[in-house]
Amino acid sequence: MPDLIRPEGPEADDFRFSRRALATGGLGGLFFAGYAPAALAAQASPVSTPADGLTTQSVSYRAPDGFDLPAYVARPEGDGPFPVVVVVSEIFGVHEYIRDICRRLAKSGYAAIAPAFFVRVEDPAPLSDMQRVQQIVAAAGYEQVMGDVSATLDWASQQLWANADKVGITGWCWGGKVVWQAAARFAAIDAGVAWYGRLAPPATATPEQIAAGGPWPVDIAGDLKAPVLGLYGEADRGIPLDSVEAMRSALQRAGQTESRIDVYPAAPHGFHADYRDSYRAADAADGWAKLLALFGERLKG
Repeated sequence: MPDLIRPEGPEADDFRFSRRALATGGLGGLFFAGYAPAALAAQASPVSTPADGLTTQSVSYRAPDGFDLPAYVARPEGDGPFPVVVVVSEIFGVHEYIRDICRRLAKSGYAAIAPAFFVRVEDPAPLSDMQRVQQIVAAAGYEQVMGDVSATLDWASQQLWANADKVGITGWCWGGKVVWQAAARFAAIDAGVAWYGRLAPPATATPEQIAAGGPWPVDIAGDLKAPVLGLYGEADRGIPLDSVEAMRSALQRAGQTESRIDVYPAAPHGFHADYRDSYRAADAADGWAKLLALFGERLKG
């Protein structure tokens, strides 16, 4: 399996292999039952959050392009209404790590919704072929993804258990970039936490890749409609520190004083991913505490 050290997947010299796979209870066949085998570490002991005291379900709702978008939902039992958090996956979609994050948020009093952004083409979660995973992810363009976020916000606003006036968004790797983009696009979002998503094009990007990846967070810092906390690793080989500094400068120029980026010394890409070799428990716990603090202030205050 590849040692994932970059937001959109590995490059040729990043691969390391193991034969272990891990699976957990299924969701009626709608979502892949386990952890993404393309990234699962042989020695992984992922965090497992029980669903007791929670309501969990698989749902679908209509996206702007007419697609019935699947999503995983976890929320506290009871009538609510609960503040909403949109959970944006990494490149592997809604596998067990993302579902567990939803349950962690639900345990803290939030209604967490994780849309399956990639399944129009194919669910990347069960795949081991990283080239195919990257093809699937590349097909999810900016307008489609923003449309899916919009559909998620609309659907949540129709649920009696959801407080659609209090909405956060968080995402990892590929999803970290989406957090910045969504916070710049949707006034309904009150706070965001972006975990090591790309901020600017890679130095080796072609003009076509730069265009395809836009809008880049560094270019839309002035459009942020809510505070975003960025959590990044100093040793992230896919997101160099100069891009972090460029984003900090863009935030400063735009007067976005409530948004910031925290960098964890020596932390690699994927330091929160407890099913990967990149997991750093102390940094993950610190970042999670900061997420809860921001969401507590903005969504529960």
